[in-house]
Amino acid sequence: MTMNYTITEASNEKTIERYLLEQGYSQSLIRHLRNTENAITAGGRAVYTTHRLISGETLTIAFPDEKNSEHIVPARMPIDILFEDEHLLVINKSSGVPIHPSQGNFDNTLANGLAWYFKEKQESFTFRAINRLDRDTTGLLIVAKNPLSACILSDMVKRHEIHRRYLAVVQGELPIEGIIDSPIARTHDSTIERCVDPVNGDPARTFFQRLFYDPATNHSLAGLRLETGRTHQIRVHLKSIGHPLPGDFLYNPDYRYIKRQSLHSFRLDFIHPVTRVPLFFEAALPADMQFIGITSTEGLWDNDF
Repeated sequence: MTMNYTITEASNEKTIERYLLEQGYSQSLIRHLRNTENAITAGGRAVYTTHRLISGETLTIAFPDEKNSEHIVPARMPIDILFEDEHLLVINKSSGVPIHPSQGNFDNTLANGLAWYFKEKQESFTFRAINRLDRDTTGLLIVAKNPLSACILSDMVKRHEIHRRYLAVVQGELPIEGIIDSPIARTHDSTIERCVDPVNGDPARTFFQRLFYDPATNHSLAGLRLETGRTHQIRVHLKSIGHPLPGDFLYNPDYRYIKRQSLHSFRLDFIHPVTRVPLFFEAALPADMQFIGITSTEGLWDNDF
C-alpha cells in the first residue's frame, strides 16, 4: 500500500515525523517505516523523518508487504461483509463465532474465516480486530486491513470516536430509560465471570432505553449505549438491575426462548480513518432475538440516544 500526501502551506517546514503524527501514524509505525528502505520519500527521493517538508512537494509512504498472521489456519466459513475498501472491513458477525483463536477454538474463529477469504483473493492477511464481541454476541465489528488504519482506528476507540449501539432482549419490563453507573470487577473465584463491585471494580456506565415490551413473554427490547467498555458490561449491568439477558450461560442460563445471550451490536457510526468520510452501518435484529414479537427496530430507536 502506498499513501501520497501533497504538502500544503499549513504544513510547510514541519518535519515528516510531526506531519505523520498529525495524520494519525503511531510512533511505532513511524519507527517501522524509518527502518524500512525507501519507505519514506519526498519529492521522489528517500528522506529521513527529520526532513522538513516544503509546500507543494509530495510525501510518499510505501508500506512494506506484510506477512500472513502466524498460527491462524485458513478455514472456509460464511462471512457477512457489509463494507470493504483497502483500509478496513465492517462485518456482521454471526453467533457462535469467536473473534480469534484460543484454547479450544483453533480453526473456527472469525480470524480463520478471514484468513481463508484473503487467501482466496491472493492477498496477505494480518488480523486486526478493532472492536471485540463475545463468541455468542452478534452484529457489527471493524477489522483494519493495514497498520495505518489499525493505529488510527485504535486511537479513535480510545477517544470514544467510534459510536456503538447495542440491542438486547432482557427479562421483565425494563424502565423507559436510565443509566447504570456501577463498577465492574472479576468475581473472586473465576477468571471469566464479572460482577458489580463498588470497592474493587473499574468504573462502568451503561445508558439504556426500552424500545419495546412483550407482555406475552415478559421480555423487553433494550437499546444500549456504553460510556465504558468493560468485559461483559452489558450482561453484568442489566442483571444487576434485575433484567438479565435470557440465554446467557454465565449470568442467566434460561434457554426457554433463545440458546445464546440475546445481545446484538446493532449500529456503528465513525469517520473513515483515512478518507475522513462519515460512515454509518446498521445490522438488522437477528431472527433468534425476534421471539418477543418484533422483527424490526424501525421507528423505535431514538437517533439522539
